[in-house]
Amino acid sequence: MSLNLNTRKIIFIVAALFCLLPLMSPPLALLLGLAIAQLIEHPFINFNHKATNWLLKLAVIGLGFGMNLSFALKAGQEGLLFTVASIFGVLTLGFILGKVFKTERKTSFLISAGTAICGGSAIAALSPVMKAGEKEISAALGIVFILNSAALFIFPGIGHALNLSQSQFGIWCAIAIHDTSSVVGAASKYGEQALQIATTVKLARALWIIPVAFCTAFIFKSDQKKVKIPYFIGLFIMAMLANTYLPFLKPFAPYAVSVAKTGLTLTLFLIGSGLSFKVIKTVGVKPFLQGAILWIAISSVSLWAILLLA
Repeated sequence: MSLNLNTRKIIFIVAALFCLLPLMSPPLALLLGLAIAQLIEHPFINFNHKATNWLLKLAVIGLGFGMNLSFALKAGQEGLLFTVASIFGVLTLGFILGKVFKTERKTSFLISAGTAICGGSAIAALSPVMKAGEKEISAALGIVFILNSAALFIFPGIGHALNLSQSQFGIWCAIAIHDTSSVVGAASKYGEQALQIATTVKLARALWIIPVAFCTAFIFKSDQKKVKIPYFIGLFIMAMLANTYLPFLKPFAPYAVSVAKTGLTLTLFLIGSGLSFKVIKTVGVKPFLQGAILWIAISSVSLWAILLLA
């Protein structure tokens, strides 16, 4: 649709404000963003990624005010074995698929790491370490966000069809969905307990960025010593500690969580608005096939393991 810049800005801002209303759910916000991306050219495309990044971090910190430390520790312990096995399994399978599809080496590694750890955050953290180019980063991010969008709609339906418990669904989400935004979006749709478990396990999983980054520097023979540590996870833990041990904060905690969930809804709208057909076309068939196979593999194997251990 050919519209001038000011008109596009007005449409985009009105759509974003609509996402702040209570009736908007994360999946609906993502759908609205995807519709906007196809109908009009994004008027703030240069700021979209940065805004998404900061909004997601603030939303995750806010969710910490709704969590109890002992519950989080239990969830983290339950998800630890799945986390370790799935990360090494996905990275190994990604290496094999990269060879089979002859995917460019750095693109292949970023897709695998994004699937194994925490989507866009892992890709952003590892890219400078391995000196990846803009084309490789864009392809990996595009694949992750496309598959994330699908997961947000598919996972709750599968969970209900298989009668997964809140705990089972939360762990499955944290392992099988790439990005924290879609993990939280899918889990919040399933239930409050699923949301708490999924958020805790996913953020514990995100800490694996650090050892994987050092291994990446060795593999790609990079002299880059600076690794982007996800500091917002520390703030999430502090919010959780405050909610657990500072009783005077209890009356304010529901408001912080409510604002955080609204921020997450807006985040998913922004992610959707950045996925235009033009972006999707630049991904490439073979890298997308690699990403899709990895995602299907981790989703199905982790679901089978969770059901087996139930």
